[in-house]
Amino acid sequence: MSELGKGTPVLAFDVGGTDLKSALVDADGTLVGIQRTPTPVRAEHTEDAVLAEIGRLGRSLRERHPSIVPEAVGLVAPGVVDDERGIGLYSENLNWENVPFRELTEKQFGLPASFTHDVRAAGEAEYLLGPSSVYGNAMIVTIGTGIAAAIFIDGRPYAGNGYAGELGHSVVMPGGEPCACGGRGCLEAISSAASIARRYNRLTGSDVPGAREVLERAQTGDEDAEVIWTSAVDALALALSQATALLAPEVIVLGGGLAQAGDALFDPVQERLYGHLTFHRRPMLMHASIGENAGLVGAAIRARAAAEAK
Repeated sequence: MSELGKGTPVLAFDVGGTDLKSALVDADGTLVGIQRTPTPVRAEHTEDAVLAEIGRLGRSLRERHPSIVPEAVGLVAPGVVDDERGIGLYSENLNWENVPFRELTEKQFGLPASFTHDVRAAGEAEYLLGPSSVYGNAMIVTIGTGIAAAIFIDGRPYAGNGYAGELGHSVVMPGGEPCACGGRGCLEAISSAASIARRYNRLTGSDVPGAREVLERAQTGDEDAEVIWTSAVDALALALSQATALLAPEVIVLGGGLAQAGDALFDPVQERLYGHLTFHRRPMLMHASIGENAGLVGAAIRARAAAEAK
């Protein structure tokens, strides 16, 4: 992982659709005490359970590492996030709406806090610290429980008041798979790691735990797995081609759990993506470099900025 570098010690939390990651970040920029716990999803008001859990995790981290005294807190989460106001506007997977997370986090810890979108945070870490930093126009796409993109135009992040980058909710198959957002045929309902496993299990009556197992079956000749995997790759390439036509990125970085498939994902996605493009600028397709803790690094970057602003 690229180095975060020296700065203010902070607490960092990355709330995902499945897991919640937590860590202290010391003055050298080292992530200390990294822990992954299940995200406490509730049918309603998941935010209450999440805030209670990060409070517990934060206390535990400080007790176990008393020499590191955090001066700010960075929290990142999925959904539609208004960075400027620090509000979680909407999350279809975590069942919250209009939650003032930054204010509530500051009250929880008695420290300055930042709150932003998990993919924008991971994308900022990737863009600032990884090889894509040499390009002015970039998209950092995370494919996990959901799918979203961090967008950089002329070297500056673009968030669209929290609504930009929701690539997973672009329609790639009208009238197709139902999506958690209420739409049908969204990219996330076809190509996310969770949906690949879900669609395969529904088709075959199997009970595979994730997309990795579907890919393994496809590679050993399972025709149903091949159909599911190929449709996921096709949909992803189509969505990326549409984004390319609109934004003309010089580079598209793919990260998240599904990107761990390596060439089995990158090669066919690039082939299909380039096949959709004619006069357009063809973006370089690049593997994410920061690793699975990119969201924590991004949370720490934002937390340090919050500490400096106080």
